[in-house]
Amino acid sequence: MLDFLPAPLKGVFAIALILMSTLFWYPPLLLLSILKLVIPLRSSRRLCTRLLIGIANIWITSNGLFLALLHRTEWIIEGREGLSQRDWYLVTCNHQSWADIPAIQFALNGRIPLLKFFLKRELIWVPLLGIAWWALDFPFMKRYPKELLEKRPELKGKDLETTRRACEKFKYTPVTVFNFLEGTRFTQAKHDRQQSPYQNLLRPKAGGVGFVLGAMGEQLHTLLDISILYPDGITGFWAFLCGRIRRIVIDIRKLPIPETFLGKDYVNDEAFRYEFQQWVGKLWEDKDQRLTQLRARFPAAV
Repeated sequence: MLDFLPAPLKGVFAIALILMSTLFWYPPLLLLSILKLVIPLRSSRRLCTRLLIGIANIWITSNGLFLALLHRTEWIIEGREGLSQRDWYLVTCNHQSWADIPAIQFALNGRIPLLKFFLKRELIWVPLLGIAWWALDFPFMKRYPKELLEKRPELKGKDLETTRRACEKFKYTPVTVFNFLEGTRFTQAKHDRQQSPYQNLLRPKAGGVGFVLGAMGEQLHTLLDISILYPDGITGFWAFLCGRIRRIVIDIRKLPIPETFLGKDYVNDEAFRYEFQQWVGKLWEDKDQRLTQLRARFPAAV
């Protein structure tokens, strides 16, 4: 435990250790990525995928160990019972800080499949990272702007079909798809500008999750609804690295996804879009109440 170090020095050490770990694991990840690309056999590609996911999990675990060595953060995590790495999950969470993602990774790593995000198709060309995302089977999707669809109606449904094909591999390898329904970090200014009806949340954006369920309806049946709270104040990623976040509360609810939502076309099916938005609204009302209860249970330190 190196908690005695000054906070900025702990942040520098954390960055250095994470960077060293990244540089150590990237060469084997890149090698396996190339093998996966050039070997056409499905069995070989599945083996490469499992090895790549193993590398990513080790990287996340090592980062958690580095931070535990440097910090004295109190983790309060509820609701992890009954999770499995053999199941498929859709995960959503309120967005408080850039620290949310590493915090959720710490809480769930090794208990569910590796967290993955839907990425824009153009991001596959990002140097180094594009190959890593592709190798780890992060799903790339192609979305057509509404203006283009109005000019070329024959393209309607093509973006969903393209994404469905990109998700074919998830029939064989369990996956966790992650999405921030708010779409951006919570600030009081954003809350006021939106005139959000929720006390602790911004308005949810249902389209991204609706699109995911349309593309992966055969696999996704369980939602992990995560509520994250920093009782002593919301702080940024640098504060997280420096160990200034002393308590992190992560509350997990395991909910079934209604079967009627799976495999639908969120863009073109108005009835489904309305029904899904109503479901998300109820989900957000419950989350808002849950966060209020968590604040009462874990008040800010004096």
